Amino acid sequence: MESWLRKEMATMIGERVADAYILPHQGRYRLASFERGQVKERRSLTLAGGQQLIAYFKYRANMAVTEHRRPQSGGISWPSKEGVVNLRLSTVGDFTGQESLVIRFIYPVSTDYQLLVPTQWQNLHRFARQRGLVLFAGPLGSGKTTTMYRLAREVKKEQVVMTIEDPVEIEEPWFIQTQVNELAGLSYQELLRVSLRHRPHILIIGEVRDPMTAKMAVRAGLAGQLVLATVHARSAGGVYTRLRQLGVSELDLAQAVTGACYQRLVPLASEGAAVLFDFASPGQEKETRKVTPLWVKHLGEAVANGKITQETAEEFAAG
Repeated sequence: MESWLRKEMATMIGERVADAYILPHQGRYRLASFERGQVKERRSLTLAGGQQLIAYFKYRANMAVTEHRRPQSGGISWPSKEGVVNLRLSTVGDFTGQESLVIRFIYPVSTDYQLLVPTQWQNLHRFARQRGLVLFAGPLGSGKTTTMYRLAREVKKEQVVMTIEDPVEIEEPWFIQTQVNELAGLSYQELLRVSLRHRPHILIIGEVRDPMTAKMAVRAGLAGQLVLATVHARSAGGVYTRLRQLGVSELDLAQAVTGACYQRLVPLASEGAAVLFDFASPGQEKETRKVTPLWVKHLGEAVANGKITQETAEEFAAG
């Protein structure tokens, strides 16, 4: 099994696959991947072969191999030609007891990070220079963590950068990287308290997920730090609505939040994908569920320049 698996993993890493799935299907298993916005079936496996493959990954990640129903998560490092790729594993069993596995590929921050509109990176630098809280939204796999790390790398200049993540996705030797561990008493809130005492110049928060985390992220932003964080929202303007839902006051929004970014990885006509941003500053989030007209304009210009296809522009027109 390991021979074909090594080849398959090398191929998926070379294609920059975001996620791989080992799923039960009609008495068999199938190995599929998610890339360029689509699920692609890669291999059909016997029932025993699929179970053996899941057991192999669970063993490598120190997960309970004999537990098939209870959800589990873990991680391993996978060597490749472009360096070590971190894999995040998640398993769960269905009502029949058949287990499925999802593998998230976490690639090193590399120089091939592409922007659909290169000048948009200047907007992020303007946000960074103002300090305060800068928030990123977008679907899973849209590159939010990579964006935050890349921005922090460029603006740090001998400054202390600290991260709070669940789990750490990208290893960065120049950052102080902390990871949530509820069993050890290291919750998001506790690590945020530690970070406020540690006083890093730049703080990266993996996700603002509850009122307490939102309150402490705002507090860090008000203290003059540059705080980069993700939040679940379907547009840049929707970030502000989400913060209000989490109990952040209008006064704190105005004083602590520098800007919000919504991003997607847009498949290119040639190969690979490029990041497209949409921005909203406090007070500019009129239609919270929609992208701005500038987003649609950028997609149209990318079609005219041959960067993306018309079909891709239509697919991403709503964000």
